[in-house]
Amino acid sequence: MTILLRLANFIAAGFGSGWVPVAPGTAGSLAALVIGGCFIVIYSLNFLLVMWLLLLPVACWSTFVALPESVDKDPGWVVIDEWLGQWLTLLLFLSFAGVSWLNLGLAFVAFRLFDIWKPWLVGRAEYIGPAWWSIHADDLVAGLFAALSLIAGYALFSYVVYLA
Repeated sequence: MTILLRLANFIAAGFGSGWVPVAPGTAGSLAALVIGGCFIVIYSLNFLLVMWLLLLPVACWSTFVALPESVDKDPGWVVIDEWLGQWLTLLLFLSFAGVSWLNLGLAFVAFRLFDIWKPWLVGRAEYIGPAWWSIHADDLVAGLFAALSLIAGYALFSYVVYLA
């Protein structure tokens, strides 16, 4: 195995978080939450946005290189897509609702629900394009739906509290 393939596998595995033997997708999302949360607290949401924009092409490259070595189209150990989706949820929701431990937790739970449940367009996104892209597409749509759901819930809750 070449060094380049090892690097691609490490990145595709969410910097190793996907090699957890039980629930690698959840482990990858949790690792992304911790790292993303640290980026936000230490730096800012804008820093997380820059890191997300940098991670997107690197994630696509890593799955493009790593997947031909895999028999499975979406192997469980590939969790860099969870990183992208989790960070997208954080970026959108926290930009609207603000940064708090509660909001970080809500973003994690909402993303995992949409990623596992795969309603409507989330499930269909799995079939968009080649494997190296479709592996990311469903998580990006799940992240978008999770954030929009949280924003709607937050807005509704704020409106009800305002009326009370």
